[in-house]
Amino acid sequence: MKLKLKNVFLAYFLVSIAGLLYALVQLGQPCDCLPPLRAAAEQLRQKDLRISQLQADLRRPPPAPAQPPEPEALPTIYVITPTYARLVQKAELVRLSQTLSLVPRLHWLLVEDAEGPTPLVSGLLAASGLLFTHLAVLTPKAQRLREGEPGWVRPRGVEQRNRALDWLRNGGGAVGGQKDPPTPGSRGVVYFADDDNTYSRELFEEMRWTRGVSVWPVGLVGGLRFEGPRVQDGRVVGFHTAWEPNRPFPMDMAGFAVALPLLLAKPNAQFDGTAPRGHLESSLLSHLVDPKDLEPRAANCTRVLVWHTRTEKPKMKQEEQLQRQGRGSDPAIEV
Repeated sequence: MKLKLKNVFLAYFLVSIAGLLYALVQLGQPCDCLPPLRAAAEQLRQKDLRISQLQADLRRPPPAPAQPPEPEALPTIYVITPTYARLVQKAELVRLSQTLSLVPRLHWLLVEDAEGPTPLVSGLLAASGLLFTHLAVLTPKAQRLREGEPGWVRPRGVEQRNRALDWLRNGGGAVGGQKDPPTPGSRGVVYFADDDNTYSRELFEEMRWTRGVSVWPVGLVGGLRFEGPRVQDGRVVGFHTAWEPNRPFPMDMAGFAVALPLLLAKPNAQFDGTAPRGHLESSLLSHLVDPKDLEPRAANCTRVLVWHTRTEKPKMKQEEQLQRQGRGSDPAIEV
């Protein structure tokens, strides 16, 4: 038994010595582990460098915000608005004037359908803080809507818009505000903004750099969610409309703007009050541009930035009843 244990221990010792000698031999052999170690070291170095760059960026002061162009460097937007006396007139004009007050380098041409300026409109313009020209011209009786006629039977605002165009070209006749028209060579764009529409401020910056005639969609008009040009490869190729799509320019008045130099170069371009229903816009634009040369704006006419909204006509039954009793609202309070 003793001999057997001695043999086992001897065998174990010899195997251990052999393993130790093999290990010592392997330690002297060349190792191929350097490339992975070097790659790992390079990754650590790159991470340290990136961290140092980020720390430097955090310590660096933020860049100054880009400064918008000075207002004097911008083309002027001439906004032509015809208006007429009615219960909601002041409410409409206050809303529009406050939108326009957000737009730099804007000149409001407000034209009353009246023989002369009214105190309501004169006071509103004076308080608006806007650069404005106040004009007035009465629509001839033969062209006025008769009692009970729907609004689409006769075009409204024709005389007033043409009066504003005449002022831009020739001056004269202003009853308030800026009396002198733009000087020859002035940069600008002309837009026809009715007082009952709703306008995004973005719309005015879209039109500011118009070279000829720029166009965009109008919401809530023509019995559709919107009307407007159809654009392909940056060019107007047709119009999305339901009523008389074969009109030369089947567009709403709020859907285009005209470069001031183009209008001044075409002295005979104006609105024709005798044009067929729906052709009022075409009566002006046909003198100015070919449909293929229209300039699409508002992301190639895919964004609606103006809406053909209308204020509901107020119901005055209670007021009329009180007036018959001699207890009507104080007429000295302007509404």
